[in-house]
Amino acid sequence: MAITARPGKGKGRPAPSPDGQMTLTEHLRELRSRLFVSVCSVVVGFIVAWAFYQQIYDLLRHPLQVAVDRLNEKTNQDIRLVINNVAGGFLLQTKISLVAGIVLASPVWLYQLWAFIMPGLHRTEKKWTLIFVAIAGPLFGAGVALGYAVMPKGLEVLLGFTPEGVSNLIDSQHYLNFMLRILLVFGVSFEIPLFVILLNLAGVVRAAHLRKWRAWIMFGTFVFAAVATPSTDPITMLFLALPMVALFLISEGIAVLVDRRRAAAGEPDYADLEDDEASPL
Repeated sequence: MAITARPGKGKGRPAPSPDGQMTLTEHLRELRSRLFVSVCSVVVGFIVAWAFYQQIYDLLRHPLQVAVDRLNEKTNQDIRLVINNVAGGFLLQTKISLVAGIVLASPVWLYQLWAFIMPGLHRTEKKWTLIFVAIAGPLFGAGVALGYAVMPKGLEVLLGFTPEGVSNLIDSQHYLNFMLRILLVFGVSFEIPLFVILLNLAGVVRAAHLRKWRAWIMFGTFVFAAVATPSTDPITMLFLALPMVALFLISEGIAVLVDRRRAAAGEPDYADLEDDEASPL
């Protein structure tokens, strides 16, 4: 990539060049500026989350409370959250506020990341990236919402193994880590079809390959759902597996349309080339 020198405007963010070229120093200044704005947005989000800590904590504790209430309808067991050290309450509030602050500030730091990468992309790449960013957020949110909805059932099954007469005192830090991990798994799993479409647009995977591998992909989806879900009951597994299968089928359909458009436009297809075979390029 050619690097050309051009005068900057003060010590702040460098002025954009018409051809998008920047010196190494300007790239570093741009990165510093983007990071500073991102960190400031997270700090603001942290302060807001700290002020509403009790409401956020109640939201995170709700699935456990629902599971305990259901279990108490069948048997009376002592299941409750506990804090095991003097500074545990402060650390718990700090961790929850930090995670919530990162989530609240995500529109800002995601935009800063996009704005830093965007000058190096072609016009077509910018268009597709904007589309995928617009789709990825709602998909991730839908996965997290589904994980939150099935969490009480999963906790009910897991806590149901507590022997009668035994108190199950759950460390608050462990419960928070467990819940965040499950929500993250559900959110990321909903992004998998999006990566399939990205690979298809990049010419790495064709619709014919997806059709050929469909049975194995569906089998792997159910295995992943069985491992990722917090409980051992098939209902919770299906809540994750069925939406993933539906999203994969949609991504396969989009891949078929993309391949047909390429064939109609006469675009070259390098998917069938061997690894050691040279392309016409």
